[in-house]
Amino acid sequence: MIKAKNIHKYYGDVEVLKGVDLDIKKSEIVAIVGPSGAGKTTLLQILGTLDKPLKEQEFELSLNDVSLKNLSDKQLSEFRNKHIGFIFQFHQLLPEFTALENVCIPAFISKKNKKEAQEKAKQILSFLGLSHRINHKPNELSGGEQQRVAVARALINNPSVILADEPSGNLDTDSAKSLHELFFKLRDEFNQTFVLVTHNEELANMADRKLTMIDGKII
Repeated sequence: MIKAKNIHKYYGDVEVLKGVDLDIKKSEIVAIVGPSGAGKTTLLQILGTLDKPLKEQEFELSLNDVSLKNLSDKQLSEFRNKHIGFIFQFHQLLPEFTALENVCIPAFISKKNKKEAQEKAKQILSFLGLSHRINHKPNELSGGEQQRVAVARALINNPSVILADEPSGNLDTDSAKSLHELFFKLRDEFNQTFVLVTHNEELANMADRKLTMIDGKII
């Protein structure tokens, strides 16, 4: 599913990633833990093609047997839209749009039929227990509901993998627990693959594998 080898990254003179190797299988839920500044978010951004590794170092990066190494920015953008879903600590929903409209945005970007996209969004929101909230805007939703809308948005294009950066970091305990259980339900229902960066020990311990990053390396 995801293969990364010898991933290096500098910001200025600071080496943030120091030759990271990673191999994640389909339908696997992997948690990446470690102290702040260890390079977890940087690694997630590179896996999600939002950032690029150091080109001067020989590296490999592929997703679903597609090498991402030599794709142009436009090709990476198209690949990202179709194959990668993102969930962030703060839901990043657009405040002027309803839950349904927010979920549909990635589908519209990939030029999917409007009616089909809306039907698919309604199905996902219903699966996530939000069928009664589809016409509500983000400020009319609870924190847990906002994050579930963000999950629906990440799922709308049937991505190969979901990358989540501190997905429950802004939620209360009960909402966080519900979100964690949802990830495993999605894996069981749709064979979804998750890579989670988290400081939440409960979530990390639920994962199929827990990888620890310290000082730019997985140990």
